[in-house]
Amino acid sequence: MPNTNGGRGPRTVALVGPYGSGKTTLLESILFATGAIQRKGAVAQKNTVGDASAEARDRQMSVEVNCATTKFMDESYTFLDCPGSIEFLQDTLNVLPGIDAAVVVCEPEPAKMQMLKPYLKRLADLHIPHFLFVNKIDKAGGALRDLLEALREVSDTPLLVRQLPVVEGGAVIGFVDLALERAYVYRKGTAAELVDITDKDAEKTERFAMLEKLADYDEHLMEELLSDIEPPRDEIFADLSRELADGLIVPALLGSGEGDHGVERLLKALRHEVPGVEKAASRLNLQSGTDTIVTILKTYHSSHGGKLSLARVMGGTLKDSAVLHTAEGGDARVGGIFALKGQTQTKLAEACVGDTVALGRLEGVATGAMLSSPKKVPAKAKVEQLTPVYRLAIEAADRKDEVKLTAAIGKLREEDPSLHFDQNAELQEMALEGQGEIHLKVAVEKLQSKYDLKLNTHRPRVPYKETIRRSATQHGRHKRQSGGHGQFGDVVIDIKPLPRGSNFVFLDQIKGGVVPRQWIPSVEKGVVEYLKSGPLGFPVVDVSVALVDGSYHDVDSSDAAFQTAARIAMQEGMPNCSPVLLESIMHVRIHVPSEATAKVNQVVSGRRGQLMGFDAREGWKGWDTVEAQMPLSELSDLIIDLRSLTQGVGTFEMAFDHLAELTGKLADQVVATRKAAA
Repeated sequence: MPNTNGGRGPRTVALVGPYGSGKTTLLESILFATGAIQRKGAVAQKNTVGDASAEARDRQMSVEVNCATTKFMDESYTFLDCPGSIEFLQDTLNVLPGIDAAVVVCEPEPAKMQMLKPYLKRLADLHIPHFLFVNKIDKAGGALRDLLEALREVSDTPLLVRQLPVVEGGAVIGFVDLALERAYVYRKGTAAELVDITDKDAEKTERFAMLEKLADYDEHLMEELLSDIEPPRDEIFADLSRELADGLIVPALLGSGEGDHGVERLLKALRHEVPGVEKAASRLNLQSGTDTIVTILKTYHSSHGGKLSLARVMGGTLKDSAVLHTAEGGDARVGGIFALKGQTQTKLAEACVGDTVALGRLEGVATGAMLSSPKKVPAKAKVEQLTPVYRLAIEAADRKDEVKLTAAIGKLREEDPSLHFDQNAELQEMALEGQGEIHLKVAVEKLQSKYDLKLNTHRPRVPYKETIRRSATQHGRHKRQSGGHGQFGDVVIDIKPLPRGSNFVFLDQIKGGVVPRQWIPSVEKGVVEYLKSGPLGFPVVDVSVALVDGSYHDVDSSDAAFQTAARIAMQEGMPNCSPVLLESIMHVRIHVPSEATAKVNQVVSGRRGQLMGFDAREGWKGWDTVEAQMPLSELSDLIIDLRSLTQGVGTFEMAFDHLAELTGKLADQVVATRKAAA
């Protein structure tokens, strides 16, 4: 929607923050305050504009980005309500390149401040202007000073206190705006009431502290303060706007989405201080001009409405049916332009620079893609891609649905790139990989409800291996006569263990042609075929097999006969080589707030892990990285423990390190389970 009042044009603001902080409720309050809705919904009543999907409403939590466009004082604003659970963080990361600012929503509880770190850290690293909105302030308990101190600890960018709470009877009933030097008292269902400032000394002290922080980046303002000159209000607001846009400060505001308190002041701060789309375009290294440039922030697939691509117009004007070019050299035709308000779509003839809209039927265009009218398409933004931390085996209940399942998962991955799909031939298992238990449960529910698939899920199998400790020599003969040509293959092999990591070596030590050259590869084939499942039932590694002797028949010997003879020799010889189970040992790096480090060390030890040490996490103030070596079999639900210890923000990454012997009761249980399954 074009800007009509000479302001900064349409702006897009992300609402981010941890689960339970009230982002969806705040969005509802914003839409109500701006007249976009006539009646507020509630998360508990499952009737909000955001969280409209069945999966979100069943859990009363956001599971994907929700979009709503509204107008405030004749300017267009699109709000992106981002999921709070860390398991859906990828959706937030995907939209960040296209936004003008973010509002980080939090609860007024100092103990929960570490939950903000994953958001504040990434916003600061990407130089995205952001506010803090302390929500539920009318239910706050304790001193605000403790809260602000906790906020300062988790924000790498200096915190700027913009409002002081007005407290009566131990409850926050209003606020003092330090920039305007005005006090307001909250009124239910109507605008806050302007009142006199009662504690003028506290207001002057905190206001001076705010101005000092602004003056850190403005020499003229510093000179005014040192000379006891009251700076003009316009100068203060200009500094607030500039320093926010440059990522030098994080203004902190107070309010309550449920009570509609402080929401109008938040909107006015967004209007006056958030830069226009030009700033976001410069972060993407886009040149200003008339060329149409679009970045794709999110992909939606509905069972009936097809594909919608949430897009920000970063340059030019976009018209319906326009043909845009992709970085891969292809073309994409826009099949409809829509303004979104949750699941409500309003068709538009065009979208102007700065607008965030949904585009229909952009087939072959993925989340994160950049499209443009000139064929030289700008490079897309580099978006952090989260690595999987949880795995769930999945299969179609009816085998004839396997192709349908694969296609549906492809669409699901278009919506959510942090979802991975793995088809493991060794385990004969398909699996989804993602960011946690709820993440994958939601994915399965979507597959079942949206694509009408009946699915079975179970805990993934662990890819054990086996090897041998002793050597053995074994004779293997295959002889069969059934009329006409028979079958004859005769081999003698030496089986020996190899050092860990050597995998498999085949040696030809035949002398005198007792096994002709053309049958020697057949012997190797038979050996390799057997090694897929050794005496314990698992793939065999770190073994050397040498063909040392044998015999053949001029007529009856064949490729198949020598393969069979080799398998017989292996089948009879391997049990005599002291087979032993091997398990994968992974190098694990666990990232958690420092106060959880000691508990994490206990978790590692309790999962047969070996601690390698810990250190401060690079670039993350107040966090540690614990390094350990842990068996893969102990990692399937590690993320659940980490999240419960860290208010949902802990995570880890792993890489294969080596194979190690597994003996005793655990090994016996693994082998018994494998034999029972076979």
